[in-house]
Amino acid sequence: MTEQTLTHIDEKGQARMVDVSEKAHTEREARAMAVIHMLPNTLQMIMDGTHKKGDVLATARIAGIMAAKRTPDLIPMCHPLMLTSVKVELVPDVDKNCVEITAICKLVGQTGVEMEALTAAATAALTLYDMCKAVDKGMVIDQVQLLEKKGGKSGHWTR
Repeated sequence: MTEQTLTHIDEKGQARMVDVSEKAHTEREARAMAVIHMLPNTLQMIMDGTHKKGDVLATARIAGIMAAKRTPDLIPMCHPLMLTSVKVELVPDVDKNCVEITAICKLVGQTGVEMEALTAAATAALTLYDMCKAVDKGMVIDQVQLLEKKGGKSGHWTR
């Protein structure tokens, strides 16, 4: 196994933005997820559309998309990217009393979109929490993770 180095740390141990100017423009895609667990009546309210704040799934979807676009404003050293696609899917699961969130980000560029996909999934979950906390403060967000990345020098990776 070869030794891996942290790309955002220079030879002096200082944080830096990675220089991607020599990298080729390639198609890149990342898929990430998050899960938010809640009480059964909270999930039912979301599914029935009876929440007084309106369609919480639609709001969370929009929040996830907006967050992906703003990732470099939130995560130090992230490059501003020209995303070509951001999709956020929220699927209620009544058996597990949760909403499963999947975010997919795509672009043609010189660096990957993993952070954008992770930010989209996490922000969608946080938005659901924010909108439903009045009825369920005990919600739990977990499983925020990268599921797959495609493109670039390192190629295709899947969990």
